[in-house]
Amino acid sequence: MTVGEICDKLNLEVLSGESGLERNANGVYICDLLSWVMAHAQKDDVWITIQSHSNIVAVASLLELSCIIICEDAEIEDETVRKSAIEGIPIVSSKKSAFELAKDMVNLGLGS
Repeated sequence: MTVGEICDKLNLEVLSGESGLERNANGVYICDLLSWVMAHAQKDDVWITIQSHSNIVAVASLLELSCIIICEDAEIEDETVRKSAIEGIPIVSSKKSAFELAKDMVNLGLGS
């Protein structure tokens, strides 16, 4: 399933990185501690977090994550949006909690 398809099915708002919407998503990782994500997330994972600092884009790029979902409508820093656009890593937003998004991902066949 592509990031764009996930966004459509879950009504996620694309904030930046539209050029990466065709990336494939094969799993889900939920964590707010960047060093932990770097040690445990896998290539092509969707990353669910409330972090909004520009370092999230660096971590997602390094690990080749499919996208970053910012949950609970957390505010995104402008620099993060700019870096996302440059790297082509989609950042999308949801009003839902990480738990609710996790359930949605399992229902889509990801993260199960």
